[in-house]
This record gives sequence, C-alpha cells and structure tokens, in this order.
Amino acid sequence: MPEKILVVDDEVKVCDFLSEVLSQEGYQLETADSGRKALELLRQKGFDLLITDLMMPEMDGLRLLELAREEDPNLAVLVITGYSTVETAVEAMKKGAFDYLPKPFKIDQIKVIIDKALKQRRLMEENRRLRQELKETRPRLVQIIGDSPAMRQVYRLVEKVAKTGSTVLIRGENGTGKELIARALHRYSDRSQRSFVSINCAALPENLLESELFGHTRGAFTGAVAAKKGLFEEADGGTIFLDEIGDISPAMQVKLLRVLQEHEFIRVGETRPRQVDVRVLAATNRDLERAMAEGGFRPELFYRLNVITVTLPPLRRREGDIPLLANHFLSKYRQKTGRGVASISREALRLLSAYPWPGNVRELENVIERAVILCDGSEITPADLPKELQDGWTRKDGTGPIEAGMSFKEAVSNFQRELILKALAESGGVQARAAELLGLKRTTLNEIMKRLDVQ
Repeated sequence: MPEKILVVDDEVKVCDFLSEVLSQEGYQLETADSGRKALELLRQKGFDLLITDLMMPEMDGLRLLELAREEDPNLAVLVITGYSTVETAVEAMKKGAFDYLPKPFKIDQIKVIIDKALKQRRLMEENRRLRQELKETRPRLVQIIGDSPAMRQVYRLVEKVAKTGSTVLIRGENGTGKELIARALHRYSDRSQRSFVSINCAALPENLLESELFGHTRGAFTGAVAAKKGLFEEADGGTIFLDEIGDISPAMQVKLLRVLQEHEFIRVGETRPRQVDVRVLAATNRDLERAMAEGGFRPELFYRLNVITVTLPPLRRREGDIPLLANHFLSKYRQKTGRGVASISREALRLLSAYPWPGNVRELENVIERAVILCDGSEITPADLPKELQDGWTRKDGTGPIEAGMSFKEAVSNFQRELILKALAESGGVQARAAELLGLKRTTLNEIMKRLDVQ
C-alpha cells in the first residue's frame, strides 16, 4: 500500500508541483491550502508524512506541526519555507520536525529527505507494533518491559507464586526492578485489595528501623509524644516489602524472624505481643549465603525468607530488551517533558545495546531522560548520549568479545554472538531484518542462533 503524504502550502503552485512529482514516485498525495484544512484531513484520513509551509495565514506551520503531532506522535513532518532563519529552524526541530528545508529546493534533495523521514516512520511503527505484540504475548500477570528468555522465566515464576501467599526473596543487582516485581506479586495476589507497604531497610539506623517496622508506644523514647503504628500493622491483611534485607543488624534479624515464625511482634516500649497477618516479600543485592558463612546473617532467617526465590537478570544479560526499554522510556519522557523527540537512531541504539549498564534499567532510564531533554532534533543520536557510551561498546572491565584464556573457537563464537545481538538490537528484534543486516539467509541465522544459544 503506497505511503500517504499531505502537502500544505497557501501557494497552489507549490502544492501542485510536489503532488505531481511525488505521485510519480509511487506516493499517495493530498494537498491543503491552510493549516485548518490540513488538520481536518489528518483527523479524517491519517498520513505518514506531512510537508508544510512555514508562513501561512490563520495558522502557521509551527502551530500546525504541534497540533499534527498531538494527533499522531509518530507522524513525520518536513517544514519548508522561503523565509528561513536559524531560529525558526531550531524551533521547528525542537517541536518534532524531521527536517527543515528552505525554498527554493532541488527535487532530488527533497526526495532524499522524504525517503529518510518515511524510513524513520516505518521503524517507529514497527517498534510500536512489536511493543503491542509483546504486551499481548507476555503473561498477562506482569506488565514489565522485556521479552528476553531470562525475563520470560521471571514472568512465569511470578505468575505461579503470586497467589500462593508464600514468602518470596527477590534477588538482583541495584536497578534491576526488584520493587516492580514485588508490586506485581502483590497486585495479582489474593491480598491485592489490601495494603502494600515498602521500606528500604538500609536507609534507616537500627533504632528508627525498629520503630518504623513495629511501631512504638507513647514515651518509648525521646520524642515519642504519641503512640504510632508500624508498617507491619499498616500492612495487616496485605503485603510488606522489605528492600535491602541483607543490610539489617543481627538484633533486627531476630525480631523479623519472630514475625515470620510466630506472626507476631512487639511495639517499641511494650511487652505485649501483637498478632499480624501479612505476606512478607524481601529483596537484596547481597550474597546472603556468603553473609551466613561469615556470621553476618542468621541462617534461620534466610531459610524463612528463601521459600521462593525470584532472581532478576542484570541488563547486560538482557541485550535484546534494551531497544524495547529505550523506546518505552523515550515515550514516557516525551510525554512528561513535552519534547518533540520521536525516535532513537540506529547508531544510538547500537551504542545503547553494547554498553554494559552497571546501573541496570535505572541507569538506562536516566540516560534516555537526559537524551530527551538535551536532544535538539526529532531523533536521539550518539551525540545526545553520555561520553562513556559515545566512546564505543568496549566493556568497562576492558573486555569485548575476546577475553584472556579463550580458545580460538570460543573467541569466534563470542564474536558471532556479539554481531548477532547487535543486529537484533538494531532491527528491533526482527530476525528477518537482522539477517538482512548481516548478509545472511534467515534460515542460516536461525541455525547459528540455535548453535550459540542466542534467543
């Protein structure tokens, strides 16, 4: 089906000229002589590309650009004008124009720009379609971005244990999304209509943590002018999430163990135990087995917490998920900031996919938020990324596909794996497109992926 282009100019000659020339290129053309008429056509029919003059009566091209992209955020827009200034060009790009072309222009020049704009539009629509497919095929239980094999395993496990009421220990590096998993476990449990409360156990000193968890009676300590419920009481009937559980003191471990074993606790300043019905979810980025061996963590508490373990993979083990996450955060911060950034370039996606992400998903989100704010055009490019990403894809530990002690066969396999992952990232996970980028048949790529265990 031919792609649809809407040309808007109050000069009929310009509309007729572009309509004739671009129709010969196989595009479906319509024209309008005002911004108001253009908006009506956009709402009625939808278009892939809008070409608009800048200076028009009633509604200028910049205002039309704004309103058109409110209707369709993925619409490619080319602004043309006979009154070109640097200021208006910058303003058009900030509002989301793909490009800005002064009159008079050469027809070959505009053909090249149109081709690039429509390629970007196709890529964005493909990404949108893939994200929708992902929503539909992912287990309905957990609306978390990611479709790598490691994350699919997490989804299946969460779906199994959500309704059991069992204690769950969520393990993973900082920034991997442990609290998101905890909230999903609560949301799809039988306790979902009751409270979900969370606390970072590493953020408070021991005396304050005890009061925060178990509450206190009036006069229990200096400043306790009134009795206060703790989080366990607030979560009664619901779920409590104890983040950074590996950082609590031995004395606090004993008190938590009592809650898990006896379903009761004592407020600070009281002697009478109080009963509580609460599901406990805990999370840590620490090696609790080592902490037990070194005497820093009580084995009894570990075994009470570790009924079910959900282990979240670091982002560097989820490279196929990086384009999905990056585009998700782009949409989030485009809406939040009102910026006209519509896409991420292939070169920028390649750098994002190659970076090891020591701060995991949280770091990726920060990078995309920064890029959306700093980007001057409609597309995030490598120049909008931090320097450590621009410097290339070499790992922070100094290694790439080839590491010390590898055999030749292992090095070749690693190199092939890196190439395939980069092609998949660049193609948005579409294997047919990845095969084309690598110069392979799709069947050949599938065979290599199976051999290398690349999903």
